[in-house]
Amino acid sequence: MPPLEHIVERLKNLHPKAIDLSLDRLERLLRRLGSPERRLPPVIHVAGTNGKGSLVAFMRAIFEADGRRVHVYTSPHLVRFNERTRLAGRLIEDDLLRDVLLECEAVNAGDAITQFEITTAASFLAFARVPADVLLLETGLGGRLDATNVVERPALTAITPISFDHMERLGDTIAKIAGEKAGILKKGVPVVVGPQTDEALGVIERRARDLDARLVLWERDYRVRPATDGFNFASNAGERALPRPGLAGQHQIANAATAVACVETQTICRIASEAVAAGLVRVEWPARLQRLARGALADALAPDCELWLDGCHNQGGAEAIAETLASWRKADARPIRLIVGMKETKDATTYFRPFAGIVASVAAIPIPDETHYPPEGLAAVARGLGIEARAAASAREALAGLPAGTRVLICGSLYLAGRILADNG
Repeated sequence: MPPLEHIVERLKNLHPKAIDLSLDRLERLLRRLGSPERRLPPVIHVAGTNGKGSLVAFMRAIFEADGRRVHVYTSPHLVRFNERTRLAGRLIEDDLLRDVLLECEAVNAGDAITQFEITTAASFLAFARVPADVLLLETGLGGRLDATNVVERPALTAITPISFDHMERLGDTIAKIAGEKAGILKKGVPVVVGPQTDEALGVIERRARDLDARLVLWERDYRVRPATDGFNFASNAGERALPRPGLAGQHQIANAATAVACVETQTICRIASEAVAAGLVRVEWPARLQRLARGALADALAPDCELWLDGCHNQGGAEAIAETLASWRKADARPIRLIVGMKETKDATTYFRPFAGIVASVAAIPIPDETHYPPEGLAAVARGLGIEARAAASAREALAGLPAGTRVLICGSLYLAGRILADNG
């Protein structure tokens, strides 16, 4: 049997474009496969720009704390391709993933289809064949024409905060991007909406009204009040105290609250209140303000240094992380240094701007095996915003010689985050 990574790489050659948003090619393949997307467990479909993965992680933890079997589909992966597909609580095993990929490749018979589309079809095959109580389905890009949007009748949809990202494919205004994200809404299916700008919210509200989809809105239908050891969550079901989420960062309070609102709104199964609290604490989601306390990179740092990792790669993500970094600076005076690698399509100026006045310096690095923003150019953008910056050949070089007591955050790309996790061991 061919190695799994060879199959995944081979599937890239079925379409000349890495991304070509359309549903036609995938719908054709799914019909040939016997329409597995119609035999899935109840689906909660999630779109948005920032926080999609965290929202899914919180929901997964809550459902599993209640003893439910949960399928999960997310992207991209960090280290192993298997991370994209979780079957009833466990990452899909190599043999099963290989089998469904080869089945899809054979049935597709060489027709043009993107790698994401055919691997989504393979995951749907696996999801349809393994029993579960719920499938948490994250869009890959956009929503309206995303491959995951072939699911005709989800049990619930959710939209996390929308900001500028992938403008070359989704549009150059928040309204256009929101229109693409709101494409996952379905007639009569409730939608839980996280924090939004007025412009994005207006688009979502109009779409929901056209589809008679009940809206559950942040700060209208569910609200959060900070507390010393967590937060108070209020909704039409009442108010309750909930523990501090297991994911670091002030922005995770909103993601956790949106997850609680989704669990309250869904009618798939009844979830005990104790499971909600337990799930918020137990949640795990790598490369989201993740502390790397041990490993090859962490162990090479001077005493009392902290190494953190986050995959934030756009303006909205940078703003959320900068808010947390500012709170760290307020609590103590330790310097914070960024190590940043970005894809060449990203807007470095809007990314760095929230960090000005908060971080002590930036080291710009390449992303191995990816088309990345040139480190010298990236450093120049940071310097133009008044941030001390330099270029480095790698994360290891950027970490060398940092003084004791420094906080370091590696960020800018999920692809970079995956390499850092692999290199750290």
